[in-house]
Amino acid sequence: MSPRRSRARRTLGRSRTTWLAVGATVLGGAGLATVAVAVPGEGPGTEDTARPASAQTMAFGGTGRTKRTLPRTETKTFSLIGISWADHTTRFDGTAQIRTRSAGTGEWTDWRDLDFDTVAPETDETSSVDTRGASEPLWAGPSDAVEARVLADGEQTAVPEGLRLDLIDPGTTPKSKGKGNGALKPGKTTATTAPAGSEEAPAPVPSTSSPATVPSAGDDTATPSAPAESTPGTTEPATSPTDTASAEPSAPAESTTSAESPTPVDPTTPAGSPTPTDTAAPEQSTPPAEPSAPAESTAPAGPTSPTIVSRADWGADESLVKEPAEYLTKVEAAFVHHTAGTNDYTCADSPAIIRAIFVYHVQTNGWNDVGYNFFVDKCGTVFEGRAGGVDKRVRGAHTYGFNGVSSGISLLGDYENGGTPTPEALSAIADVAAWKLGLDGVDPQAQVTLTAAGDTGVYKTGEKATLHTISGHRDGYATLCPGQVLYDRLPDIRTRAAASPYAAK
Repeated sequence: MSPRRSRARRTLGRSRTTWLAVGATVLGGAGLATVAVAVPGEGPGTEDTARPASAQTMAFGGTGRTKRTLPRTETKTFSLIGISWADHTTRFDGTAQIRTRSAGTGEWTDWRDLDFDTVAPETDETSSVDTRGASEPLWAGPSDAVEARVLADGEQTAVPEGLRLDLIDPGTTPKSKGKGNGALKPGKTTATTAPAGSEEAPAPVPSTSSPATVPSAGDDTATPSAPAESTPGTTEPATSPTDTASAEPSAPAESTTSAESPTPVDPTTPAGSPTPTDTAAPEQSTPPAEPSAPAESTAPAGPTSPTIVSRADWGADESLVKEPAEYLTKVEAAFVHHTAGTNDYTCADSPAIIRAIFVYHVQTNGWNDVGYNFFVDKCGTVFEGRAGGVDKRVRGAHTYGFNGVSSGISLLGDYENGGTPTPEALSAIADVAAWKLGLDGVDPQAQVTLTAAGDTGVYKTGEKATLHTISGHRDGYATLCPGQVLYDRLPDIRTRAAASPYAAK
């Protein structure tokens, strides 16, 4: 995700404002919530047991109508930061900047801009009183002090009510886990049926499982090992977590797919069986109170899945997810995103970054679960995002107006301001997109006509949008996401997807 700026047919945001002065303020207040986590494959904590993840909040001082500031303030340790406000329907036009102090070196960073592109889903997921407007979260790394300043654009624009700073500590793994061991235990991939009352036919499920590997600390460029035949989709724990996610009604969508001329590329590995014809009924507008229990899939085997690190393995606290997953009729497109913020992370940091984004989406934004369906890091490791089953048509919260017909894949890093996606990352995005689309028989090099379920700044509600089946976030919504550099690589990603061993043939 990125700021809502260029390429919009109708401008939704305004240009950045240059800072001229900072006023002194008084800290308004703070809050704290904790979530227990313990994840293999990360650097260990300093204790024999995991340090719980935590979410701190700090109120901005002052009463100025157009400006708020927070002076340098000591905090509990955090690694991810953002600002939020009370009413999620209020759009903030202005500039927010933060600087943080490293918990390791004591040095302060330069001022960094926060992006404003987090838009609440176009569904009942935002009906809770806890849903807030918010900036995109920014990964800062372990920090113990912060300074912030917020300025609304123009004299007539006020800062939002209930403005606060949100600080997320993703927690640590126990010392006994070892540093960057990367050992994810094998488990079975179980087909999770749609909620009771849904007539959706379950998507094909990989039949076996093998362990994934999370790169060790400092291993930024490691290439993931080639997949074995009949490798699994998700590596899950022996005891599966509760299969829950957002409860969102369906968005209107009308689509027709037309194939383009694909670039002929010979795949390096044989693909799996052809994808069966989709027979799903329309999605349910109101989910049941309780999801049905997991059951083994009886659907024909689909393409072999890439290795995907499960939610259990990156440390998702499933108790935070209060509602069952909602399932789509068909995944007709995949939208590529970036998390923005920073490229200065090691691949050993990836589980912690994803865990922090998850906590931010749930506890700051007030959503039911993390918005993206999948994450990819610079080493090409794929991580499960929103709960409900990687092989299922889980509705995410990633591309406003098109969440009801698509899957969202987000690359860790910022590809608008100097970042360059690695070949490993590009291949991983292509592989997971090819596999996900292939489960519904969708050609990754085709185009599809979708109907916007909301006013996106590019399309009005009900307007038809003809998009690539692998598109960038900015193709459907007025944003810079996934960043110009990554966006320019989408043709390459489509070509790689068509040649992927995980594509339906």
